[in-house]
Amino acid sequence: MRGVRKENLPSKPCLVCGRPFTWRKKWEKVWDEVKYCSEGCRRQRAKPDPHSA
Repeated sequence: MRGVRKENLPSKPCLVCGRPFTWRKKWEKVWDEVKYCSEGCRRQRAKPDPHSA
């Protein structure tokens, strides 16, 4: 992604909050596996929802 402007980086929606997040250098090799915009969303997804059932 070298030489790509920030506004042209790929993005996708977070599975928990639905907000779009953009590609980061640290996700370069695992971009297809990244599903959450933050550690907080990843943790929230792992917990079962107490209101469902």
